[in-house]
Amino acid sequence: MCGIVGILLFPNGTNPRRLATVEDMAEVLHHRGPDSGSVWMDREAGIAFGHRRLAIVDLSEAGRQPMFSASGRLVMTYNGEIYNFAEIRKELEEQGHRFRGHSDSEVMLEAFERYGIEASLTRLAGMFAVGLWDRKERILHLIRDRMGKKPLYVALTDGALLFASELKAFRSFPGFAPRIDAATLALVLQRGWVPDERCIFEGVFKLPPGSMLSMSADELSEMGAERLRTRARRWWSLAEVAKAGQHRPLAADPRDLETELDALLRRVVRERMVADVPLGAFLSGGIDSSAVVALMQAQSSRPVRTFTIGFCEGHYDEARHAASIAHQLGTEHTEFNLTPDKALAVIPELPRIWDEPFADESQIPTLLLSRLARQHVTVALSGDGGDECFGGYSRHFMLSRLAPAFRVPAMARRMAGRALTLLSAQAMDKLAESVPLSDGLRRMLKGESLQKIARVLDVSDEGELYERLISVSTHPLSSDTGSFVSTDVPSLPDAVGRLIYRDMVGYLPGDILVKLDRATMAASLEGRCPFLDHRVVEFAWRLPTSVKVRNGKGKWLLRQVLRRYLPEALFERPKQGFNVPIGAWLSGPLRDWAQDLLDRASIQRTGFFDAARVQACWREHLSGRRDRASELWTVLMVQAWLDNLGSLPLPLRSADQDIAAPGPARSPSQSMREFRAYG
Repeated sequence: MCGIVGILLFPNGTNPRRLATVEDMAEVLHHRGPDSGSVWMDREAGIAFGHRRLAIVDLSEAGRQPMFSASGRLVMTYNGEIYNFAEIRKELEEQGHRFRGHSDSEVMLEAFERYGIEASLTRLAGMFAVGLWDRKERILHLIRDRMGKKPLYVALTDGALLFASELKAFRSFPGFAPRIDAATLALVLQRGWVPDERCIFEGVFKLPPGSMLSMSADELSEMGAERLRTRARRWWSLAEVAKAGQHRPLAADPRDLETELDALLRRVVRERMVADVPLGAFLSGGIDSSAVVALMQAQSSRPVRTFTIGFCEGHYDEARHAASIAHQLGTEHTEFNLTPDKALAVIPELPRIWDEPFADESQIPTLLLSRLARQHVTVALSGDGGDECFGGYSRHFMLSRLAPAFRVPAMARRMAGRALTLLSAQAMDKLAESVPLSDGLRRMLKGESLQKIARVLDVSDEGELYERLISVSTHPLSSDTGSFVSTDVPSLPDAVGRLIYRDMVGYLPGDILVKLDRATMAASLEGRCPFLDHRVVEFAWRLPTSVKVRNGKGKWLLRQVLRRYLPEALFERPKQGFNVPIGAWLSGPLRDWAQDLLDRASIQRTGFFDAARVQACWREHLSGRRDRASELWTVLMVQAWLDNLGSLPLPLRSADQDIAAPGPARSPSQSMREFRAYG
């Protein structure tokens, strides 16, 4: 796991001495690779690569990058891990190749030269972001892994193309002076995170997951960033995988599916346990992390190191569940208790670590958990991706239960939704308790979940439904709430499947993977996600929805696998997620910090929010009438991010001006007829 940077200069007189700044760019990413750093440049070609190394496999100099292929034709700077490199290495050795070391980097590079780039990519199992220079053809290839596990930013600025693992590296390049993309900021206020297909700065983009971008220096001078982005071509497509899965469904008996999934998960977990450094796992006590740890311990001759974050607030604390599972499995367990004081101490670091505005409050425990783990190990496996693969979010099983409601006329649904929104969370809980319902449905209708239901009752199509479910608020705190992001969804037979697809293509790379990558890398820790192996993803898309969501619960098939390793009583409980008591903290120990950022003068100075709305939201939260923590945390993280920008130019506006329009209104992604076809 590493940090990578690169520069490709435009031709026709661009000063080649600017290539030397690649060393400064790489040094900014020291946290991603504290073990060593190297640069390579070809002044005549106008190309330079930088690399910061976190040594995981082959700790010797033979694993150092930038790395040359044996023939000298290809030069590579690479961030990631290839988990099936041993079998590819064996094949190359049988064909006569002799390796200098035993790193996965060298195997991948030689595969590129022997088999071709795209042919090799389809065989690689892992996570990666790659900069590859063909010295013969003078072409730069930028490559990103299938699921977007590893980040790769690209910018065109002042006569050069830049690429890097993190946005902050670009600020070391002379002439990089971006402006905030106001439309993207509006989306942050809506979601709490930047969609992967957008960037907070104009003229910068992220290479899409599963894609490759190839260009020569001669082609760059006539391109803008958006045109360059459209040249990226898919070498792997989630849409194609989802559609193919429907054409080749797994129709086996559920017991056979359970056995097949168990074997597959054992394999991908075992591959991720290969490292020349200490290794452990995050253990929250939930289904996903418990399954990963159970499969690790089942294949390990010594106790696995596990790490958990606990909270003083009992409703949010899963540490006791994690401890019980660790005891049952026999792991070597370490627990860290997160208090408001510890959260407050780390909050000033968040804008610098995440680069773009990011307001998923679980970023705090994820960061501190990563730092805890790094005191003992260099690699940690996590359960991220299990919800997306196997239908684990509340919205997945909520949708399966709400299908009849959407057959009610829109006017009646709208009136019911408005009536529910007038109720406080406490009143909603009392309402759910007073109605004769099953335990599962009653849990779904309590508190925040019932508020979400109220927010979506009047939607007209699936696109709007999804945006409402993932939005932090229906009460805009800005003069412009932005427009929905249009997502092309393949033709899938049921609405739950289409909802899972939206999560996997949007929420996963935009929120979950950004959170994990920045938090782990800030601690110089490598995070590995077995559930995001492409073989698991492809297997999951061949499963019928009925073995994912069943009887009001998600991840049914994964639960069946976990029963092979743990007593059901240890993990069968309502889904809790990695939640943080941020609402209570904002009203209590974090109140003074929040008050400073939410002060009317501070809000008006940056000019992105409606000060009156923000103040009203803050007063309502403090009064206890309604929990407005999600909206407030988004405002606070954007305000803190703006303060951290320093001297970068901002598209400021006066308090009575609107944010620049984010573009045309979205078009519905599904007709209402299709929306009702829950299948």
